Amino acid sequence: MNDSHELVEQTLTSTKIFSGRLLHLYFDEVVLPDDTIATREWIKHPGASAVVPVFGNGDIMLVRQFRYPMAQIFYEVPAGKIDPDETADSTARRELKEEAGLQCKKYDYVGHFYPGIGYSDEIIHCYVAWDITSFEQAVDEDEFLITERIPFQDAVNMVHSGEITDGKTVIALLRTWHWWQQHQPFNI
Repeated sequence: MNDSHELVEQTLTSTKIFSGRLLHLYFDEVVLPDDTIATREWIKHPGASAVVPVFGNGDIMLVRQFRYPMAQIFYEVPAGKIDPDETADSTARRELKEEAGLQCKKYDYVGHFYPGIGYSDEIIHCYVAWDITSFEQAVDEDEFLITERIPFQDAVNMVHSGEITDGKTVIALLRTWHWWQQHQPFNI
């Protein structure tokens, strides 16, 4: 078996070719493991947090939202980008409050993942939240969404049936479902 260091590419040059409000696009030249030169186009992303709120009766809260690139409405867990000088934990709590109109007394980290390793450095941190208090949503002015309470098992079934297809939501739900089955912070 080869050593993994034999797979590493070395950056020769890196040029930012687009700078947006959220994303930055880079064009890099790299040296491949066989010493040939290639190019890489990639997106710099600030990272994000996603949270699955679980109510005492076993329901969870999802949001439904229109997503412009796909021109359709998706079921999603509350989530959002990590702002400068903000931790992944505080982003999860902020997004829970803004998007779902919920606060939690208890939450736990259930892992992270990289949604687009071939073209982006984005990382998404996943959380489970419980001991929930509801109040009015405080969504951003350009954000329109509808909240929906769904039994947790039904949401997992919606992943398997293909009704829930957003990647972060699929991963957050399945990781949280597994965490919940193992830890059972309260009996449903």
